[in-house]
Amino acid sequence: MASVMEATAVASPVSGTAVRPWDALLVCVAVYIATSIGRVHQLFPILDFFKPALLATVLTIGLWLLQQYGQRRIGLLNSSTTTCLLGLVIWGALSVPFALNQGVAFQFWINFVRTVVMTLVIASSIRDARDLSRLMFVYCGATVLYTAVVLSRFQLGSGDTWRLGRLFYYDANDMATLIATAMPFALYFLLGQRRPIARILAILGLAILAVGLIRSGSRGGFIALLAVAIFVLLGFTTVSARARLMGLVAILAVVFAAASDRYWQQMQTIFNPQQDYNLTSNEGRIKVWKRGLGYMIDSPLLGVGGQNFAVAEGTISPLAKLQERGRGVRWGAAHNTFIQVGAELGVPGLLLFIGLIATAFRSLRRVTRRASRSGAAAADLSRLSQALTASLIGFVTGSFFLSLAYHDILYTLLAFTLALAKIGGPLPRRVSI
Repeated sequence: MASVMEATAVASPVSGTAVRPWDALLVCVAVYIATSIGRVHQLFPILDFFKPALLATVLTIGLWLLQQYGQRRIGLLNSSTTTCLLGLVIWGALSVPFALNQGVAFQFWINFVRTVVMTLVIASSIRDARDLSRLMFVYCGATVLYTAVVLSRFQLGSGDTWRLGRLFYYDANDMATLIATAMPFALYFLLGQRRPIARILAILGLAILAVGLIRSGSRGGFIALLAVAIFVLLGFTTVSARARLMGLVAILAVVFAAASDRYWQQMQTIFNPQQDYNLTSNEGRIKVWKRGLGYMIDSPLLGVGGQNFAVAEGTISPLAKLQERGRGVRWGAAHNTFIQVGAELGVPGLLLFIGLIATAFRSLRRVTRRASRSGAAAADLSRLSQALTASLIGFVTGSFFLSLAYHDILYTLLAFTLALAKIGGPLPRRVSI
């Protein structure tokens, strides 16, 4: 009898015959996502008095440990993505004794273990497609709230203040990439849902996100938006081409209405970069990337240690010798997620990280194919899969210019991917009673 119940629990998300309500564990996961992604406790400092991030983490793990049965069994997350994820944890631990600064590397590893644990807990806590849709709504809503608060509290001006700068937690470039990952979720609720309230909120959210991306002035964010738009037009096949086109036209209309002449001048430097400091300055991205590749070549096995890229810049880089002449050297970031991992965790770490992302895309594609063969009842699984694919594309594109290798943005998207692979996997055989 237990086998029959378990088979029904697995099959119900696809068949749509059962709708599970919110429960305490799912609420705690939602609060955790709101704090780790939307930083709501930093937007409204009064909330920090209650320590919502810590409280949500402890309660989520505790409730999850008490519910290791049915669709919440950790064993259901067995996949190549999970293997790469755990491999990164192990490799990060091995790199600690050989890091330039062992204290920084150890603290990185502790934080990364917490991130990976919560990734698996979030994925395991999702029971069906409805749960995943709910948490995607929380992710998108938290991003919209963060963007709206930033737009209301940080005013733009002339000169160097034409764009947003350092904000509550993210800087403007990080925020632009976060927005690029949230937009596909808003499009999912706009184009793939029948409930009017969901569509109205999605329209409002997309408008806020578009304005926030423009005011960030981020070229990487603009490129990420283009990558997402291309995928939505060509790859979001579960929504009619007309609906996709209308949705993108609406977003572009907001973009063009909100963008200033200074913004377009900044975007033009993508194609005409002669005067861009990223090409000419020692602190520009190109030279930073070259130094990062040098760290990886010099320490190909274990790298310089987790979160030690800045330490390498200030101690072993060619620029570090300038300090002997009394000149300051910036202990800066890698400004490229892949170079960050390669320099800090070596070539094996980089291969594990690439494998992590590649297997996630492969899992999403597999879910889409399976759902397409299951008929109309599984159509929402395909929409969820393609929305997640677009979001991951936004992250990968935007993070190519940022240091986001260990950020909650990526690992929350990976949690959603693992959950979708779980609930969208092959249906079990019928069990005779």
